[in-house]
Amino acid sequence: MGAAFATAVGLAAITLAVSDFATTALGRALCVTTRFSFLLFWVTYTGGALKTLFGVAFQPVAWRGRDFGLAFAAAHLVNIGLFVWLCRISAQPPLSPPVFWFLAIGTIWIYVVALLSIRRLARAIGYLRWRMLRVAGMEYISLTFLLTFVGHRLHGSASGILLYVPFATLSLAGSFLRLTAWASRGAIATKRA
Repeated sequence: MGAAFATAVGLAAITLAVSDFATTALGRALCVTTRFSFLLFWVTYTGGALKTLFGVAFQPVAWRGRDFGLAFAAAHLVNIGLFVWLCRISAQPPLSPPVFWFLAIGTIWIYVVALLSIRRLARAIGYLRWRMLRVAGMEYISLTFLLTFVGHRLHGSASGILLYVPFATLSLAGSFLRLTAWASRGAIATKRA
């Protein structure tokens, strides 16, 4: 968690230092930290699916899902701080109210899922409720990233394509992997029954 947070701070600081600390620089730093935290989320989100689909080679990734998830939550704190800073210095809100609330709910889910990683709390609410909340939260977070990357208009520039297309592809691939793993587990369970 500490390493992920420090890396996100470092990425933001470098981006701001290279730029001029203005509104556009904050936007760039937000882009960089969003992508870094997304990569941590993606490993968390797909680790179990990769193990199910591709075997024990991905077992260490699946076992470390909680660690990657907490690292993601820590790194995303930097993103939240940058966004608050951007809101404070912007003449007008950087996001429309519907987009703001959609992303705010995603942020709330990040920390609800992080809280659910506390084993004592998970046991207290029961496995089924814990599982339902965790899956709902992970899917909502995935949807916020997907819409962030897929919903952005590309202006035809190479940097625009590099900033969005690989991450949109990973986001779509993550959902596909999870859906395929779910179907695979269902097929295996049906054969055993």
